[in-house]
Amino acid sequence: MAGLQRRLAAFAAVRDWQQYHTPKNLAAALSVEASELVEIFQWLTPEESARVMEEPGKAARVEDEVADVLAYLLQFCEVLGIDALAALAAKIDRNEGRFPIAAPGSPVRHSQ
Repeated sequence: MAGLQRRLAAFAAVRDWQQYHTPKNLAAALSVEASELVEIFQWLTPEESARVMEEPGKAARVEDEVADVLAYLLQFCEVLGIDALAALAAKIDRNEGRFPIAAPGSPVRHSQ
């Protein structure tokens, strides 16, 4: 992950793009790219969405949008000094405490 962040930073640096890589701009770009990922699935049935990677054209689009989302997320974390993996591990820990394993027959709550 750190190596990819360095590549992204170097890519932006040689193009003098760091001036645009503010937390606000990166958060907005991340949202746009996530929306482009959603757009691929917008009108698919649940069954069609589960098979999206079987169609080469759609699979390539999904992979590109996933890459864009991850790239902007990594750049966002780099700018703010966030360790994405540590943040995720901490969030999982909190969620395990917030959402204990339900006893059989208990309602299940879903929330991140």
